[in-house]
Amino acid sequence: MSNDGNKKQFWKRNTAKVPGSIQHVYGAQHPPFDPLLHANLMKAGNKAQSLTPGKPKKATTFQEFESITSDAWDVGDDDDELLATAAQNLNIEVVMETANKVIENHSKLQEQQQKQPEAGPEKDEEEEEQQDEEEAEEPVPELTFGSEPRPHFAESRMVKSLSEAHLESSKDGAAERVALQRQQSLPHRPVIPLVARMADQNTSGALVMTEREASRLDKFRQVLAGPNTDLDELRKLSWSGIPRQVRPITWKLLSGYLPANTERRESTLQRKRQEYFGFIQQYYDSRNDEHHQDTYRQIHIDIPRTNPLIPLFQQASVQEIFERILFIWAIRHPASGYVQGINDLVTPFFVVYVFEYIEEEVENFDVSSLQEEALRNIEADSFWCMSKLLDGIQDNYTFAQPGIQRKVRALEELVSRIDESVHRHMQQYEVEYLQFAFRWMNNLLMRELPLRCTIRLWDTYQAEPEGFSHFHLYVCAAFLVRWRKEILEEKDFQGLMILLQNLPTMHWGNEEVSVLLAEAYRLKFAFADAPNHYKR
Repeated sequence: MSNDGNKKQFWKRNTAKVPGSIQHVYGAQHPPFDPLLHANLMKAGNKAQSLTPGKPKKATTFQEFESITSDAWDVGDDDDELLATAAQNLNIEVVMETANKVIENHSKLQEQQQKQPEAGPEKDEEEEEQQDEEEAEEPVPELTFGSEPRPHFAESRMVKSLSEAHLESSKDGAAERVALQRQQSLPHRPVIPLVARMADQNTSGALVMTEREASRLDKFRQVLAGPNTDLDELRKLSWSGIPRQVRPITWKLLSGYLPANTERRESTLQRKRQEYFGFIQQYYDSRNDEHHQDTYRQIHIDIPRTNPLIPLFQQASVQEIFERILFIWAIRHPASGYVQGINDLVTPFFVVYVFEYIEEEVENFDVSSLQEEALRNIEADSFWCMSKLLDGIQDNYTFAQPGIQRKVRALEELVSRIDESVHRHMQQYEVEYLQFAFRWMNNLLMRELPLRCTIRLWDTYQAEPEGFSHFHLYVCAAFLVRWRKEILEEKDFQGLMILLQNLPTMHWGNEEVSVLLAEAYRLKFAFADAPNHYKR
């Protein structure tokens, strides 16, 4: 890192723009906003912008930044109230007129498509002209949103969601066909489960273990079978990914939760699990006390938002487990307490340790079918391993989050060295790194990648020295430059922010993550031991 002794402090630079002040865009694991709520927020945002045209107000202190920046993960604590307000502000007549028109146009389009094979080109042209004339006579009120509707794929056909179907005006049938052709021209990618079944599963989605994967599994078992596990050798094997069958025990060893000596492991597990449930008995009843109720309330709000697309995490018993884990951690770490984003960090551990007891897919698994002892073991193991992780990055979550500030500055300086074009492009459109990279550091890219990719990424983080605190910086740099082409194609602030907060990684698999990690390792090799190379 460079020494900015003669410069102003980071939060008092004259060039600092207000981080935030953009519409929320959910990440790879999160669905788009409810259209009614989103439309209302866009309306409110446009009014605010009209009052203060020009460049956004600058933040001079972190406290000011914190007070004017909306939450990075949600619209507010009470989405129901906002939704009700948004619904009240809508003109019911306009909504009904729009809905009826959309249904009518959709029916006409279906009839046209059915007649198309029988009718000749001349008849098609006449029908399209007639449809255009009818639509020109009766303009349809438009409801606009901050981002385009996202297509869903099934058998290489574009299927619109229910909300999109009711809100899209369908002005031009030809435009729909062009969009359909564009989607059909994309290479077909099979849908991969949100949580990968095999550790070495690639983008093909194949579940059959290859000869190479079986050989790697044997090597892991040989290393783990000894009376004293060689942790250095285990790290070397784990860097390229850990087979699912041995991932639970490997993560526990590499995180420092379990000792390398085989004979001591069982007694250590029993002692640590008893200690955790001792904390539950001692502290959990205090969650409704006046000085703890704010912490518990925020945890209780955030838990249902954790991985909302995976049914496993919407089960009441799983959410209760997460509430206990997060509350006990917050009570035992008063320097930081609970911070939004920490809730995401529990999920990879929980999924991996569930795999220790089941063979089937986990995303739809009913955890109530597990024995109570197994659930208690999963809960305690997840708590201790998450605690080990956070011990190395706790300055990310203390007051003013200084760890994240340092890492975002380091990321900016690193990108300016490795890809000047991308760096200057973002400077040109006044995109501050803090506006998108804050979430990358706070959530360890969990909002940018599907959970299966996060688990694979953490295999390497566990194997790397200071993987979560130091190597993550180079992964973020490689991740940003990975989207170089898409970034340079965007020619305005809004387009860049929508892209950077909603990167298209839903179909990523182990192959893409492995390439990302290899590039990150190359950057680390070039810059980690030469910090002066960060700067010019």
